[in-house]
Amino acid sequence: MLSNPVYDPFLILTKVYSDGAHVKQAIADTYIEEQFRARTVKIVYGVLENDCYFDFAIRHYAPKAPKLAVRTILKISLYMLLFMDKKRYMVTDCAVDLCKKLGKSGVSGFVNAFLRRFDRTAVDKTIPQNVEGEAIALSYPVFAYAMLKKEYGERAKSIAQAASAGVSVRFERNAEEYLDKTHLKTPFEDNYIFPSFVRDEGFDEGKYTFQSVGSIAICDCVAPCESLLDACAAPGGKSVLLSKKCERVTAFELHAHRVELIRQYKTRMGVHNLTEYQKDSALFDPEYEEKFDAVLCDAPCSGYGTVSENPDIKLFRKQEDFAALAKAQAAILSNVARYVKKGGALYYSTCSLFECENDKTVEGFLKSRSDFVLEELSSPLAHDKKKYGLQFLPDTAYGAGFYVCKLKRV
Repeated sequence: MLSNPVYDPFLILTKVYSDGAHVKQAIADTYIEEQFRARTVKIVYGVLENDCYFDFAIRHYAPKAPKLAVRTILKISLYMLLFMDKKRYMVTDCAVDLCKKLGKSGVSGFVNAFLRRFDRTAVDKTIPQNVEGEAIALSYPVFAYAMLKKEYGERAKSIAQAASAGVSVRFERNAEEYLDKTHLKTPFEDNYIFPSFVRDEGFDEGKYTFQSVGSIAICDCVAPCESLLDACAAPGGKSVLLSKKCERVTAFELHAHRVELIRQYKTRMGVHNLTEYQKDSALFDPEYEEKFDAVLCDAPCSGYGTVSENPDIKLFRKQEDFAALAKAQAAILSNVARYVKKGGALYYSTCSLFECENDKTVEGFLKSRSDFVLEELSSPLAHDKKKYGLQFLPDTAYGAGFYVCKLKRV
């Protein structure tokens, strides 16, 4: 059973679909055959990236939705057929075998017939010729794609289908030891993107860390200062990088286990001017009023700018979530603004593509706080200039989408 290529992806995806686990955690928490790890991870991510399309394809042949376990087996099988060029008989045999091993022999005949009948051309002909159809073809949630279309017009398609450029690595030292591998140089110092990158002892020694281009670009926008607060800091990448240009960095994080992530991160990277605290950045603490030269508010958001790296976001983030997110973003930004010294800087950032989480949040804040004014920002990474901030988009920023704005307290 362990040699069945459908088995390990099935275990991981069941945790995602059934338990709501995030894909990276589901992979970390699942024992999988090490020699087939790369294949398993590829299948898991591939299924999640194409989940909306696979759901449509299953409905085409099965108007009555199969149970979750069967749908998961079918989605894995479809990915192997359509994107890994596996033989139909091999994929079908593996899927049927797994059904039997799971005690679901009663549905093995349905799975067999589905995979033998499946015809992508026939399915694609039934996709509607409208916004909903475009979303299905791109395997993007319909509501989110409609939002993209409204904001970006015809560019929405290239944004939605933009893929990650690879593994973003920021080197602290000894980068030359790794640059014999194929790589892209980003506009940022010591930041390279690799098609794949195997972690070695250099990671534990603090020679390098894995940090997204978006995270690095946001830090690049922050000016050097004496004291900086990173208000929503875990897992700690921005705090650690900003400790190189700021004399003292304070990191706030709501959850204890995530505070520990910051602590581990700074220790691994040999950082000594960063102090982390478990604290809710939405609740005012008079101890920190007007204490910092700069505050970075990297607010909780929908995360739609990171779907190329975190495809499970398309499963979990729903349209109704945006109102609650907007309320939380406004509350956090309003509170941490009180921690900025007069003459200091307030940076607001997200990994979102949508105006309702970005410029609209800033606009609402500025209407309520006449003592803050907009400051111009620039970045060497391709971006769109919005009314208030810089919007980076996945089709021109290595697959990442994020936003940053700078305000000054006068």
